[in-house]
Amino acid sequence: MRFVCHGCGATVDAALALPFRCPQAGGPGDDVDHLLVPTSDEASFAPGDEDDPFLRYRGLLSPYRLARAWGLSDAAWVDIEGALDDALIAVDGRGFRLTPITLQQALAAAAGWQAPLWVKDETGNVAGSHKARHLMGVMLYLRVLDAAGKPAAAGLKTRRLAIASCGNAALAAAVIARAADWPLGVFIPPDADAKVVSRLKDLGAAITVCPRRDDETGDPCYKAFRRAVAAGAIAFGVQGPDNGLAIEGGRTLAFEMAEQLAATKAEIEEVFVQVGGGALASALIQGLTMAAQAGILPRLPRLIAVQTAGCAPLARACQRLRGVTLTEAAQHRSRFMWPWETPPVSLAHGILDDETYDWWAIAEGIERSGGTAVVANEDTVVRASRLAREHTYIAVSPTGSAGLAGLSGIAACPAAVIFSGVER
Repeated sequence: MRFVCHGCGATVDAALALPFRCPQAGGPGDDVDHLLVPTSDEASFAPGDEDDPFLRYRGLLSPYRLARAWGLSDAAWVDIEGALDDALIAVDGRGFRLTPITLQQALAAAAGWQAPLWVKDETGNVAGSHKARHLMGVMLYLRVLDAAGKPAAAGLKTRRLAIASCGNAALAAAVIARAADWPLGVFIPPDADAKVVSRLKDLGAAITVCPRRDDETGDPCYKAFRRAVAAGAIAFGVQGPDNGLAIEGGRTLAFEMAEQLAATKAEIEEVFVQVGGGALASALIQGLTMAAQAGILPRLPRLIAVQTAGCAPLARACQRLRGVTLTEAAQHRSRFMWPWETPPVSLAHGILDDETYDWWAIAEGIERSGGTAVVANEDTVVRASRLAREHTYIAVSPTGSAGLAGLSGIAACPAAVIFSGVER
């Protein structure tokens, strides 16, 4: 199996080099939107009966298909994944299990949504959010690479993992890195949640605080992360252009939703998802597309990508895409996606990424599904957080409930939202 860049066509053999960042990215004058994706993504939707998503959906994951192609048995995958899951339980008190999706009638009524509203609750997942799904997929690839003895594994264990994050992703990375006994460097802003910082220290992560300077645009944490990777660190973040495999692990959330909705004979027409860097929305629409193509869902729900008025680079890009093909946009990234010019501010702190790194895949998903990108004003974000706390049993953070803010101004129809990020 090889990976190909959707922007420039470069290919990477996953046995010889890490299929994370396109090798052609970042050259002089480069303005292509680079993202490595598997050249073969045609595995059948045939889930197992396990309650661990990385066992249940293993046939849909590139690391598993690579393992089998490299001569490892199915039992070997179960052992590799199971050992990591056991270690996660020891570190975090929980491993990966299917998370619930529930019909929230009281919440819908309070929000003025006169249609069924389903909530997928990720607050009880590893490290308290969906972020660990993304990174588990990456770690499984690294483990498979080592077990198979492929050339790309040479020297890996001497290199530190690295991630840029303001909270949930860093915590997820630290939990998985600790479970895998792998050193991790995290790059965080000065205003990162004190409880998250304390937990990162407990997990042994090396923390670098990256203040924002008045004379620069773009996320200083992301810039520091990129410098660390250039110096030899392994990209262990959730930005797709820096690690395409991170998107795949997140698809397991969509697979679960599809199966759970089908089991209750519920049909949704829209799915609302909060967008910061974009990995969640990108993974979700890809996974739902695969489920719809397999007939698990009767149709692909419309993707409604939700950003805050304090930082909405995706919504801005979608406006500029009018009359432009996505193929053309992939060749001229800077016309559509660039850092938010002013310091991002919102109660939904965790989606204030200066750029939507996975913007192209989300825009493609919006176009394919007939969805849209919406911008919620701050009052609506605050109200959504309050309603989530008052009308559900879910201890979700303002970031985790921000997708609910997208319901305002949209005509009601059967829909789902993602609550991800526990209130700490």
